[in-house]
Amino acid sequence: MAMEASTAVSDLADPAKASRAYTTKQMGDACEMLVAAELTLAGIPALKVPDNWPHYDVIAQPFDGEPKLISVKARTYRAGSNFVNFWHDSSFDWLAAVILKGRGEREIYLIPRAVFEARATKAGPEAKRPEWYCRIDQMRKTFPEYLNNFRLLPDGAPV
Repeated sequence: MAMEASTAVSDLADPAKASRAYTTKQMGDACEMLVAAELTLAGIPALKVPDNWPHYDVIAQPFDGEPKLISVKARTYRAGSNFVNFWHDSSFDWLAAVILKGRGEREIYLIPRAVFEARATKAGPEAKRPEWYCRIDQMRKTFPEYLNNFRLLPDGAPV
């Protein structure tokens, strides 16, 4: 409980976060629940796994296949300064990037991991741990067919 209180205090003390009525953890939890809800409403039952579950945040069960492990990345939109990224040793099937643009506007991308790795930038050998990343302001250009891909179509949703 003390940890949550200190998180809230530090988030609200940061001028960039002071206009929000929620902490970074609350934002992440809400985005995980949002992804699970959108998948379920699209016909793919999904649920948020418990907090601190390793590697993924949501598990989805298409009726015609194996369960899909989804890592959710919640980001606030800022051109050029925020990235959607993950480390090479993360274990998941799909990446859900939830980009909060303000005033209730948001974009949600559901991208197969292999597609993200093929199109995103890979950190160079000088990086402490190799990772893949894409700037938030480049997501719409780089992954347009994966916007609102709540049916988990490997080739993306019709644009």
